Amino acid sequence: MSQPYNRVFNFSAGPCTLPVEVLEEARDDLMNYKGTGMSVMEMSHRSKAYERIIGEAEQDLRQLLNVPADYKILFLQGGASLQFANIPMAFLGQGKTADYIVTGAWGKKAVESAKIYGTANVIYDAKGENYNHTPDWNLPKFTDGAEYVHFTTNETIQGVQFKDDPNLSSPVVCDMSSDILSRPVDVSKYQVIYAGAQKNMGPAGATVVILRDSMLARANEGLAPMFDYRVHAENGSMYNTPACWSIYVCGLVYKFMLRNGGLAAQKQQCEAKAKVLYDAIDSSGGFFTGHAMEGCRSLMNVTFTLPSEELTNTFVKETEAAGMDGLKGHRSVGGCRASIYNAFPIEGCEALAAAMKDFAARNG
Repeated sequence: MSQPYNRVFNFSAGPCTLPVEVLEEARDDLMNYKGTGMSVMEMSHRSKAYERIIGEAEQDLRQLLNVPADYKILFLQGGASLQFANIPMAFLGQGKTADYIVTGAWGKKAVESAKIYGTANVIYDAKGENYNHTPDWNLPKFTDGAEYVHFTTNETIQGVQFKDDPNLSSPVVCDMSSDILSRPVDVSKYQVIYAGAQKNMGPAGATVVILRDSMLARANEGLAPMFDYRVHAENGSMYNTPACWSIYVCGLVYKFMLRNGGLAAQKQQCEAKAKVLYDAIDSSGGFFTGHAMEGCRSLMNVTFTLPSEELTNTFVKETEAAGMDGLKGHRSVGGCRASIYNAFPIEGCEALAAAMKDFAARNG
């Protein structure tokens, strides 16, 4: 199936596929952005042109997610992995406890960082089932007076996803790196949302942090400026030179999404794409086996195994030859992983589903 510019279907776990329309706009402005005589990669972040770029990106993201007025939106750096440490650095300390819900590899990494700065109480860990599900919110072990509860909405490696917003008494801190903007969320249910851009919003380099003012006011004093959310908020995400190009492309993605129905339309597209692949798994007569339990299946990362490692390797080679890249699964799960982030075209899912049906018929 022909793609624009002879592009492959990119199923890799990140960085993500971007809308062709966005790539074309970035290309057209690459050498001379809107008559400024320079590229966004070259212009001063203090210039009027760039202030407008980052200001519009913040405004458009606020509109997409319907972010309330008492939340700050920050464009930072270091990816979600830096936030694993920055969150407890800001809100934990001696004698303070936070609850962590671990449903996969990224939640586990968040705990590792949190333990350095305070008590990270793991109230749920799905490790015993190799992280094939998410729990419901009626967990019995929440800590009274916890500084926050942390969870990851979507685990890219295991392919599990929470399907609804929490409604908890403790402040909620959430890593939405791999499914942000894939569906509407009630931002008011969270005190902190953070996400690396490279899964669903743009190129690697930028990290979005959405932080409630009341939570910001509770942040620990005495942090180095680069780790102090108040410093970044007071400086409009420009205490230091931001990831200018990445933020610019994120802004293009936000405008693209607003033009095309916003998050309600995006949710429908994501559900339709995932259904194509899960139907292929479920109709294979057991040749393909999904890793995630049915009610927790990710709309972003479809994980499945084949009967043997030999067949897996053959399938990956055949799909690569057919223009489908990045399907090899993570070693902790094995098999295959089809990452179908926001801009991934449904035609790619249909091509993969057809390849799966054909391969099972020949090898089942």
